[in-house]
Amino acid sequence: MANGTGKLAVVTGASSGIGFELAQLASADGYDLIIAADETDIHDAAAKLKAEGANVVSIVADLSDEEGVEELVGEIAKAGRPIDLLFANAGRGLGHGFLDQDDTEWLRVIDTNIVGTLLLLKKVGLQMRDRGEGRILITGSIAGFMPGTFQAVYNGTKAFIDSFSFALREELRDTGVTVTCLMPGATETRFFERAGLLDTKIGQDEKDDPADVAKAGYDAVLAGEGDVVSGWKNKLQSSLANVTPAETLAKQHRKMAEPGSADR
Repeated sequence: MANGTGKLAVVTGASSGIGFELAQLASADGYDLIIAADETDIHDAAAKLKAEGANVVSIVADLSDEEGVEELVGEIAKAGRPIDLLFANAGRGLGHGFLDQDDTEWLRVIDTNIVGTLLLLKKVGLQMRDRGEGRILITGSIAGFMPGTFQAVYNGTKAFIDSFSFALREELRDTGVTVTCLMPGATETRFFERAGLLDTKIGQDEKDDPADVAKAGYDAVLAGEGDVVSGWKNKLQSSLANVTPAETLAKQHRKMAEPGSADR
């Protein structure tokens, strides 16, 4: 990293959407950046950030497996200094019924959202704990509060991540390392296109601005908060999910995510 002497932030899934907005916020606050994604668009994102004055290194790495995580950790080691902020934001969605999904696709969702995320958290978290300092923001989702009919695997992974983040936070209590879970609702990103959800009601409905979602998460992690649900509508939805029967939630989710529901 050229002339890197300041604070260091690492952002995964930073080629666009919430991850890119988080990178912008960190850079504006004086953090040097290492950004990663599993697509070459990450280099375009880095060029935009550099044009805004960021000191940034970008890497294409498949964070669904240990090899990709090791590639990112190796790039971090080249910086020669500790990570102050980790934004574990990389994630993958998938629509349609589970029995109709290709096995390689739903396995990749699990590997990206859970396996790769935990591998990275383990490696970076150990460094932060040994140092006695560091902040982690994990991107979960309010999807983790409800059975995801026609998004069953994705919602299941987010239920895991939401729960895991609270457990890890408690394990790291009094170590100097904080863990914050950002739980957005539907956000205007490329997620719905990539997940094959454009023909669904949720795919076509109005969504939250990723800049607003990122700002909520960024402020929360700097404040050391345990979690943040972005947007008042999402706060209401998550609160209602806690007292609504799972069967009812599953039926409600069907109306949003069933293929072809955009035209109903």
